Parts: sequence; C-alpha cells; structure tokens
Amino acid sequence: MKKHATIHRMVTPTHLCPWGVKGLDLLKRHGYEVDDLHIPTQEKNESYKREHGVDETPQIFIEGKPLGGYDQLREHLGLAPDPKEGDTYQPVIAVFAVALFMALAAAWAIHGSLPIIRVLELFVAFSMCVLGILKLQDLQSFSTGFVQYDLVARRYVPYSRVYPFVEAGAGVAMIAGLWSWVVAPAALIVSTIGAVSVFKAVYVEKRDLNCACVGGGSSVPLGFISLTENLMMMALAIWMLTKAAL
Repeated sequence: MKKHATIHRMVTPTHLCPWGVKGLDLLKRHGYEVDDLHIPTQEKNESYKREHGVDETPQIFIEGKPLGGYDQLREHLGLAPDPKEGDTYQPVIAVFAVALFMALAAAWAIHGSLPIIRVLELFVAFSMCVLGILKLQDLQSFSTGFVQYDLVARRYVPYSRVYPFVEAGAGVAMIAGLWSWVVAPAALIVSTIGAVSVFKAVYVEKRDLNCACVGGGSSVPLGFISLTENLMMMALAIWMLTKAAL
C-alpha cells in the first residue's frame, strides 16, 4: 500500500523555502505519495503558523497526522539531524582532500608521472592557497576568531589581516617556484608563530576554541588539525629554502 504524506511549504515568486524543497525530496525518496501544498505569500505563511499553532514551515503530515517540520521528518525517517550541529572537521578534510587531488592532477599533467616530492610540494602549496581564500572571503570574521589565540595578533590586531595574504601569496609563489628567498622565510615565520600559538592555547592552556583556519565563524575545533596546517607550512618553507641553497 502506498504511503501518503502532505507538506505545506512556502513557495513564492521571490522565495523558495529550502527546507520545504529538502523535505519534499526526502518524502519522495522514501516512497511517499506527496500532496505538495504551496503557501504563496509571507502573509499567508504567518497566517498559517498562527492558525496551526506552529512556529515554522514547512509542516508535514503523515497519513493525515501532523508530524512537524523538516527536523521532525528526518527523525521520523531515522536520519541524523541536518544541518549538522556542533564541532566538525569536515571543512578542513575537504580542503586537504581536494588539494591532494589537485596536486596529483597537476603533477601528472606536468610530468606524466607522480614524483612524490613534487606532489607533496604542490599539495601543501595548494592547501595554503585554498585556506588563504577561505580566510580572505570574510577577512573581518577571520580576524575576530584569529585574535583569540594567535600570540602576535592578540597584541597587534592588523597582523590578523595580513596573515591570509601571506599564506595565499606564499602558496602561489611556491607553486611557481618563485622568490624563494623572500616567500619561504615569510611563510616560515607566520607558520611558526601559528604553531606555537595553537600549541599554547590547546595543549598548555587547555582552551576550548574554534579554529579560524577555514575562515571565521567555522565550527572546526582548534587543535591537531590546526597545528598540522602550520607544521605543513613550516616544512614546505624549510624545504624551499633548502632547495634554493643547493
């Protein structure tokens, strides 16, 4: 027997409720025959909520019985909450995974093979570029998070607005192999400060903070991953200086 559901969701010429779209999709994918009822204006949406004593739409009914909104639907279907709440390393994992595949692709395109040293160089450089971009997309928000733990930024706030430019610029220069005697020391200095700052905040002071490594407002915990980012930058900077000296 076909399962039946009804969803009341806001659909106007200027607004399409994302939770309504996702709720409708979930119902269909779980085998429900759905009556998709649109609420065409903001005024009617407010009226609907008052009439039914609810504080949000969409509202979903299963076999004529009220279920609730999108979160209640996910719970009813045995799914985890969406969006995810709490700390997550997903943004950093995404950056490193994509940077690794970019490094592999670039090395293959250039060399027709995968020389491990060049792949590692490109991986760290691409990671720096992407992380720099994420910080630069909202520099003020990044600065707000960064000054909470960086030892230099806490004493001289403008440094927090310079850091992303150094990180991204060093990554670009490292990809091209340019200006090693200037870029590598700059990257080494900021990454060493960053590593010491993270170690002090997390492992000495035991502070529970979010990392600004993927931009401000993230829910990435400050800790091992943040320390790894700085250690990677340090290693690549030292390697570039070594190569330039040979």
